[in-house]
Amino acid sequence: MNIKKSCQITVTLLGVIILACACSTTGNYMEAANIVTLDVHFADPNWNGKRIPDGQQCLRFGGNGSTPRLIVSNIPSEANALIFEYSDRDYLPMANGGHGKIGFRIPKETQEVIVPSVPGHTFDLPDGFFLVSAHRKPDWDKAGAYMPPCSGGRGNLYYVTVKAVTWPANQNEKPILLGKGKLILGVY
Repeated sequence: MNIKKSCQITVTLLGVIILACACSTTGNYMEAANIVTLDVHFADPNWNGKRIPDGQQCLRFGGNGSTPRLIVSNIPSEANALIFEYSDRDYLPMANGGHGKIGFRIPKETQEVIVPSVPGHTFDLPDGFFLVSAHRKPDWDKAGAYMPPCSGGRGNLYYVTVKAVTWPANQNEKPILLGKGKLILGVY
């Protein structure tokens, strides 16, 4: 076998290995065989998914926002936590959880839960919540686990991705992703 052919086979095998690994994980999560779709709805009538309610923007623009209360259902029985990844679709540095990633512990076998609101601009989270990663722009607005919408009213679209996971007790293990849902928070 010549060197060129040997290199092609090696590159092909390497690509198959990388693809196999990518299919079994999603970022910081191991992926279950069957990912269910979570149902996510507002539990707060002030939120309608169209416009961010008055006062729910960041401090920089005169607000003191919090996450909306949410109802999450169709939760897989093995899940022991929900992860909320808050994002700005129109500003890439704040997409994919850039406004903060917050966990909420639930008992296994929970099928539906009303998730309380979490205040913005703080690391002091209510009982049952834990920090996955703080928002990415503490130099733009006050540091904290969650930064409320902060585009200055430019019409950016905000959303939350909710993940049902088995959160490991050992920090060296990855959480197992069991379910996923998305909810549009609104435009600001």
